[in-house]
Amino acid sequence: MKGGIGDWARTILFRAVFYTGSVPIIGTAPIAALFGQRGAIAHADFWSRFHRWAMRAILGITSRVEGVIPKGQYLFVSKHQAMYETLELQLTLGSPAMVIKRELMRVPIWGWATRQYGSLVVDREASTKALKQLMRDGAARRASGRSVIVYAEGTRVAPGERPPLRSGFAGLYKALGLPVVPIAVNSGLLLPKKGAKHPGVITFRIGEIVPPGLPRKEAEARVHAAINELDMADPLPPALPSS
Repeated sequence: MKGGIGDWARTILFRAVFYTGSVPIIGTAPIAALFGQRGAIAHADFWSRFHRWAMRAILGITSRVEGVIPKGQYLFVSKHQAMYETLELQLTLGSPAMVIKRELMRVPIWGWATRQYGSLVVDREASTKALKQLMRDGAARRASGRSVIVYAEGTRVAPGERPPLRSGFAGLYKALGLPVVPIAVNSGLLLPKKGAKHPGVITFRIGEIVPPGLPRKEAEARVHAAINELDMADPLPPALPSS
């Protein structure tokens, strides 16, 4: 889908404002982390609010939630089509601990700050050692009472793509022993990886809770189906009304 002149102008302005503004926010994350997990979470929430403002004010993009977000401790599993959900869901879901790639933890200082935030590490290669560490960290996170969110396909995908869940999901599901809340999202319709972004409303659809303790294949099948519910050639969401 090719964007018009207006879409390209908004896209360029958004990139200039958001990424320029993000430099000092990301750069000061280690300072915020010196105040422990509370400081790291508050700093991350500030960045997410800045992103939400820029999305709405510049690109004309907002979001809606279909269904009810349950209260309590859960393992949230979301579809991943754009950077949008990685920041927006942190606010919407009350700052759950995020599962991230091991490569990010190796970045000097930033990796330490991420640990302070409470992030869990997943290894794409799914080695036995890595999965055991993931299970230990997951058990500790459960004991803390904090929810966890994972983008279980392992990477950003385009609308229409439905790759299988990575093996890290099965390890988390077993280690946490928490009910799973699948989340479908159609952000890729408005925020393609390449090209101009489009104004409109992104939908998050809260799926049926998957109880803990199910056989691996059954749990994966139920979660996979739920996070792909919106990926059925939905029409482009309507743009925000002008104010």
